[in-house]
Amino acid sequence: MKTRIAFLLLPLVLSPHCLRAETVMPLHDGWRLQSACPVKAEGETVSTPAFKDDGWLKTAVPSTVLAAQVAAGVVPDPYFGDNLRKLPGTSYPVGQNFSNLPMSADSPYACAWWYRKAFVAPAAAAAGEHYWLLFGGINYRGEVWLNGHRIADGSEVAGAYRTYRLDVTEFLAPGKENVLAVKVTAPTEKDLGINWVDWNPAPPDKDMGLWGAVALVESGAVTVESPLVVTHFPDATLDTAELTVYAELHNATDKTVKGTVAGTAAGAPFEQAVELGPHEDRTVVFAPEQFPALRIHNPKPWWPFQMGNAHLEKVTVSFSVQGQETGEKSAEFGIREITSELTVHGSRLFRVNGKPILIRGGGWSQDMMLRTNAKRLRDQFRLVRDLRLNTIRLEGKMETDDFFRLADEQGILVMAGWCCCDHWEHWKSWTPEDLQIATASLRSQMLRLRNHPSLLVWLNGSDNPPTPEVERAYLRVEAQTHWPNPILSSATGATTTVTGESGVKMTGPYDYVAPGYWYLGLRYGGAAGFNTETSPGPAIPSLASRRKFLPDPEAWPPSADWSLHNGGGGFVNLKVFDEAMEAIYARPASAAQYERIAQTMEYDSERAMFEAYAKNKYDSTGVIQWMLNNAWPSMIWHLYDYYLDAGGGYFGAKKACEPVHIQYSYDDQSIVAVNSTYAAVKGLHATVEIHNPAWKKLYSAEGTVDLAADSAERVFAIPESLFAGAERTFLIDLTLKDAHGQIVSHNFYWVPGMLTTFDWQTTEYTHTPAARQEDLTALANLPPASVSAHAEAMTSAKGREIRVRLENHSQILAFQVRAAVRTKAGDLIAPVLWSDNWIELTPGETTTLTALLPDETTGEPVVEVEGWNVAPVTLTPQLVAEK
Repeated sequence: MKTRIAFLLLPLVLSPHCLRAETVMPLHDGWRLQSACPVKAEGETVSTPAFKDDGWLKTAVPSTVLAAQVAAGVVPDPYFGDNLRKLPGTSYPVGQNFSNLPMSADSPYACAWWYRKAFVAPAAAAAGEHYWLLFGGINYRGEVWLNGHRIADGSEVAGAYRTYRLDVTEFLAPGKENVLAVKVTAPTEKDLGINWVDWNPAPPDKDMGLWGAVALVESGAVTVESPLVVTHFPDATLDTAELTVYAELHNATDKTVKGTVAGTAAGAPFEQAVELGPHEDRTVVFAPEQFPALRIHNPKPWWPFQMGNAHLEKVTVSFSVQGQETGEKSAEFGIREITSELTVHGSRLFRVNGKPILIRGGGWSQDMMLRTNAKRLRDQFRLVRDLRLNTIRLEGKMETDDFFRLADEQGILVMAGWCCCDHWEHWKSWTPEDLQIATASLRSQMLRLRNHPSLLVWLNGSDNPPTPEVERAYLRVEAQTHWPNPILSSATGATTTVTGESGVKMTGPYDYVAPGYWYLGLRYGGAAGFNTETSPGPAIPSLASRRKFLPDPEAWPPSADWSLHNGGGGFVNLKVFDEAMEAIYARPASAAQYERIAQTMEYDSERAMFEAYAKNKYDSTGVIQWMLNNAWPSMIWHLYDYYLDAGGGYFGAKKACEPVHIQYSYDDQSIVAVNSTYAAVKGLHATVEIHNPAWKKLYSAEGTVDLAADSAERVFAIPESLFAGAERTFLIDLTLKDAHGQIVSHNFYWVPGMLTTFDWQTTEYTHTPAARQEDLTALANLPPASVSAHAEAMTSAKGREIRVRLENHSQILAFQVRAAVRTKAGDLIAPVLWSDNWIELTPGETTTLTALLPDETTGEPVVEVEGWNVAPVTLTPQLVAEK
């Protein structure tokens, strides 16, 4: 008898609160791993208790092959120095996309690898029980064997982003020892695998292995999977929510089954009789037209965290036969409706529960070896909220269930979709099997993700839209699975014959551009429309971070090891960034000076990018920083680094995304107040003071402004004549106070008399070259500022805190002052949530910075304080009473 395999309908969900009627046995620990090349036995032998796996590598699952080797110490840490390039199988040229290249014949990963686990299955709870093996991700092809029987082969198990639910009832031995063996083959250059584009190198195993969770499930005859609740609000009051409930039923038997499907959604009951044929799969639907209880009055909507509370409800769906339950599934959902439309300018505008939202987010990366860590994941969501971003974009990289659960709970929107730049977008060379794998992968992900309120949109392509045939195939799957959110053909502005205009753009840049670019380059990557990926490029980690991945973190000039941690493709070097640094600021004479100037450049351009998009809303409708984080320690594309340390770019972005904010406009010298909240703010008072580097006052003004909800208003403009004089550098100090005189926003700029001009005609995908660079060299020659610093350590309701009081005693500006928490040995402590950082202190100014330390911080940390013209000092915080 051939084992029945439910490949498409049933995604792996291991969370206990989602598996109530089923008994789940996670198969996490106790695995053994070995290359298949030296193993002469086949699966029917390897998957029996008599087979000896002595000498095989011990591991846990999920784990790729390389990740298991690293964890066991078989190979050195590939993230340190040039270790990755020394690993067997890393023979591809530096900077090239390995997913498009074949493995070398002598690579240890060109062989298949065996994953083997012996386990005692639970005794059957009742007669007629069914047993399933659940796989959350196999990269790429797999043979699955249990107790000497082949359950599935490489033609049936193929595709990195598919999930599998294999019926093993016939072959499992309940209450006895069982042996599971999975033979995994890596993706080739012609497979729909996992790739890293130009973000970072790829591991030599191409992330082959059991990268998703594995479990044994015991169920009844009819299972319930993938409950979905779709919300529609009839009007803008949100007083009534109309809910439609979907669930997937599977009859595991060869007989017709009659029963009842029943459940509740947000407390509202529903029920209907169902008859399932032998081995039938069916989607059941409960609509408010037939089930009036699903019209919820005075609901509690789910909102992104900046718009309101991310309130979650519960849906439960069960199947019973003559009163005996055979299957049940519960899940959390949000009462929310996400829609999108094209503005009059053709830009994609998203709405949550009818309200427009300016998407401000970052591109997410998993660990390069697909390793997971629950605390690290929570820490990164804390950083996203601290940055005041509302969206994470996933280009491929289908994250764990925990990721999406946290996004739901934290009120963070998620853009998800397929990756670019390898076989995923080589549609013209696809075989029929490729299309089958792609649509099966999509079905798996649709059913896994569709109920999460955090999901904003699905992208069927990234750098290109699919061909009409593939796009139609994708849309059929999305319709069949009742995907409830907007769908885009790609992350680009390309129009398709199937769905028309996308309403988004992917015009870059990805390398350094001066701040003015974001206001002036509206036809390109500047603040118009929805830019799905863009950034000012390099992001140099701190010395404390560099010590963790470089053998020579203070080398100057940088060693070759540094460059291995650049990007790929057009980003294998930092030439554009380095040349701009030398022209605009100074030629660095040390690694410390290079880091300091780099952090300032990142702060300045990241801030301008987010501010420009906020000023122009809703002519601009969204911007995604490329990227938010890194897959490994990197010199490019992050707001916080691989070790979760935040640099200048992080604080520039955080400043720009303040809820109520004052900012300078590089295009028209205006001062603009931005309200990113959804409540009006009246009686605000704005002031501007402009000085030269010697702190001579050149200009001042003040004014009042009322801000409507979710708005941007021009307060006043600085006279153009001011910038036409002899001064070359202008220091612009902005303050916005509320009606009670409390500061709600403070912002400081260093602006050249003549902005960088751009050679628009030579724009490349990486950036637009500068025709003439701006001049801010005066900042490198500021006289020393006298700044006193005092630190206190305490425990508050938030956790362990350090407060740093800074005072500028001199008559000169203290420029780009940075505080960092370190161990006494100077090692990194991260993530640290600072109230602000990389700040300016005007003459006589006093301010206090607050740092919230990680819970696991031990010992007595110190605080390092330094600035461009502030001598470094290391403080030992004074312990004070708990607050």
